[in-house]
Amino acid sequence: MATALAYAAIYLIWGSTFLAIRIAVESIPPFLMMGMRCVSAGLLLIAWATFRGERAPARGWAHATVAGALMFGCAYGAVAWAEQRIPSGVTSLVVATLPLWVTALEWARVGKRPSPRALLGVALGFGGVALLVSRGGGAPLPLAPIVVVMLGEGAWAIGSLYARPPRLPKSVTLNAGMPLLAGGVLLILTSLAVREVQTFQVRNVSSASVVALGYLMIFGSIIAFSAYAWLMQVSAPWRVGTHAYVNPLIAVALGAAVAGEPLTSTLVASAIVIAGSVALILAGHDTHAATADRVGRKASTVVVRESPRAAAVRPAITARRVVSSLRETRQPGPA
Repeated sequence: MATALAYAAIYLIWGSTFLAIRIAVESIPPFLMMGMRCVSAGLLLIAWATFRGERAPARGWAHATVAGALMFGCAYGAVAWAEQRIPSGVTSLVVATLPLWVTALEWARVGKRPSPRALLGVALGFGGVALLVSRGGGAPLPLAPIVVVMLGEGAWAIGSLYARPPRLPKSVTLNAGMPLLAGGVLLILTSLAVREVQTFQVRNVSSASVVALGYLMIFGSIIAFSAYAWLMQVSAPWRVGTHAYVNPLIAVALGAAVAGEPLTSTLVASAIVIAGSVALILAGHDTHAATADRVGRKASTVVVRESPRAAAVRPAITARRVVSSLRETRQPGPA
């Protein structure tokens, strides 16, 4: 029962955050709204870590600022800004291209060619985005917001790779809370720099925007992320990773049902293509990692047969699972 509820959280809550963002930015400036969300969620996570006896190391804050700028300042800021210009369902589909960036970055960083299945997924993903831009909303969509969101997802992928230990603590709570707080502060500074606050009037904020912001803080950043972190400990990573292609489908459906966003045949086709591409990428990485594991086991067996004494001195070689990079890119939430 607990596992089912946790999956429902990462599927439904994270899928609904795109609609909540759209409602929130209707009367709250985008950078200010995201800054308040991230600061509050970051403070709550750090407070919880402190209560459990964990401490944020002083030397980690510089790294947290870099990671927070990339993951939240760029990625979350891009999503909030874009949702004033394109439908929330479209935004969610562009965000779903994150595994494309992760695959490309892993290829560049490790120098190991992805599996054919993963490469096919990357090609399909870009094809789905092209289809989305062409007539995803019933008419050609503005290109700038889509490009900004895609670049933001690239920044998220870089930041999530950068945020790995030892730069940031191994504690899941601190690893998320520190960049969240730092990124939130940077978003608020960005809001001040672009003079959002000068035109912002608290009395003009709608009750719907207030509720949406509260939902993003509590449900989107705390409850869903806690469920995600727990699932990563008790469930298979590939199964947890299925949220990456379920979330946009939920977002498209909610955008059409609640906000009256256009649900065209092209948008549905784009959603299917992009979700399918993500599934191929995840499956491709899992297959690639499993093959590497088998090779590693065979290699260690050969070492034992050739020289038992050498095997006792030399540790067996184990393959690093590339899929771990995919699962780490969703801290603490897709939007």
